[in-house]
Amino acid sequence: MGLYEEIITKPNYSLVRSKIEDFIKKYFEKSGAKGVVIGLSGGVDSSTVATLLVRALGKERVLGLIMPHKETSTRDISDALEIAKLLDIEYKVVYVDKPVEAVVKISPWLANKTDKIVRGNIIARMRMIILYHHANALNYLVSGTGDKSEYLLGYFTKYGDGAADFFPILDLYKSQVRELAKRLGVPESIYSKPSSPGLWKNHLARDELGFEYDIIDQVLYGYFEKKMDVKLLAKEVGISVSDVKNILLRVERSKHKRELPPYPKLF
Repeated sequence: MGLYEEIITKPNYSLVRSKIEDFIKKYFEKSGAKGVVIGLSGGVDSSTVATLLVRALGKERVLGLIMPHKETSTRDISDALEIAKLLDIEYKVVYVDKPVEAVVKISPWLANKTDKIVRGNIIARMRMIILYHHANALNYLVSGTGDKSEYLLGYFTKYGDGAADFFPILDLYKSQVRELAKRLGVPESIYSKPSSPGLWKNHLARDELGFEYDIIDQVLYGYFEKKMDVKLLAKEVGISVSDVKNILLRVERSKHKRELPPYPKLF
């Protein structure tokens, strides 16, 4: 059995689903919150988490926020609307262009330094602000939608989509999330489409990361779960040693995203 097959067949998905739903219920009850708000991107992660939230808490306690901008693809908006309607949850569509532009304009001296990555991070953080605005006003929790692959790679915006009250699928690799999504009834058009953070036009994860997640997950799983040597891992996955090292370098360089800000020990 190859690494990819091992990754997607290792979990008992019925048990995984049950554990996640139990976690959501217990965390929610302990919090004293009235509901949960989640950002719906139209991607597999948010669609899967939204489905789990509804299963655990009921549709009446879940609010979906669809937060597109001017370069968000019509397909992503359509997919986000589809999952909201499929789950029969309350949802709102909030365009983030105006507040994002306001942030950019208040610092005109940074105009020539505000490239698509900087602007993309502003978009992600604006979405976080909108989610927490709703959460604070309604006494809701904010559900994160990140998975283990994104978390290890640091493939999220610090204090943007990396900010939430809890993360239901953070212990699942992207490949495993897709498998879980199938079993939860998430539409194939959503769980099978290429991963995209959607922070700028035609923004695809594979273009930014260099590989599809089915390759990346094998490297992460092989290195962290099976403790495989880099050379053996490269041979097993079918990529160069250099490529394996570059993927692992992303993990090392993004370490700060997975930790609390450092401070000096004084006493």
